[in-house]
Amino acid sequence: MITKKTKTYSAKPSEIDSFWHVMDATGKPLGRLAVEVARILQGKHKPTYTAHVLTGDYVVVVNASHVGVTGKKREQKTYYRHTGYPGGLRTTTLQKLLDTHPDRAIKRAVRGMLPKNILARRMLGRLKVYAGAEHPHEAQVTGSLKRIVSSIPTIKAEE
Repeated sequence: MITKKTKTYSAKPSEIDSFWHVMDATGKPLGRLAVEVARILQGKHKPTYTAHVLTGDYVVVVNASHVGVTGKKREQKTYYRHTGYPGGLRTTTLQKLLDTHPDRAIKRAVRGMLPKNILARRMLGRLKVYAGAEHPHEAQVTGSLKRIVSSIPTIKAEE
């Protein structure tokens, strides 16, 4: 009995086509936005996804300062970092981080959802986050297939 064996497809870097995606963060929950961005950066939305090859696309996130969070996370969520010296633990709330550097809040959330390996640093290099609606990548976005992702539900503003 002769059976035909199927071969597993493994993408090669020369076969990968990278596209640019523009995502508007206005009113989108921070975690849901980060999940979608991490998925696109890894390339899991493509049928040619290969774990050890950079198959993902570029992502431009605009209006990062208007990202939404639920509950009291703006005041209660804290980010920690250590200077390396004794007693050097520094804390920052999400509200302060969004006021000063809104791009860092989104980059940090996305970084936590990427794999913990060397390839993740290259994926994060493809993430461009801007606080306002303007970005300098319009030529790249219009040059590729422009895909605006808006499948994430928005949070209604509290009145």
